[in-house]
Amino acid sequence: QVQLVESGGGLVQPGGSLRLSCAASGSIFRIIAMGWFRQTPGKERELVATINAGGGRNYADFAKGRFTISRDNAMNTVYLQMNSLNSEDTAVYYCNTRAYSDPKSWADYWGQGTQVTVSS
Repeated sequence: QVQLVESGGGLVQPGGSLRLSCAASGSIFRIIAMGWFRQTPGKERELVATINAGGGRNYADFAKGRFTISRDNAMNTVYLQMNSLNSEDTAVYYCNTRAYSDPKSWADYWGQGTQVTVSS
């Protein structure tokens, strides 16, 4: 099993910044990709950004130019730097890791979620 521990959420004023962190641990043979998704009540979970093992990044349109995803491969940790936050960014943010637990078996793993609230 792979465990994900998220941190960094909280309350921030419009225009402010937050940095989310997510550390993966457990039975990790090889990580394929790590990323962040978010969800608000009544809506489906949506992609925010992902980063693969080679460093390739993918961003949702709303995240481009404001959010930056990065990764520490040695620590199996992914970060999401969020700038210029607005009220529409208020959501629960979930860390995702796609990883092999052995040479043949991979799965998607999710963190418990961290609340981000943008409000004055």
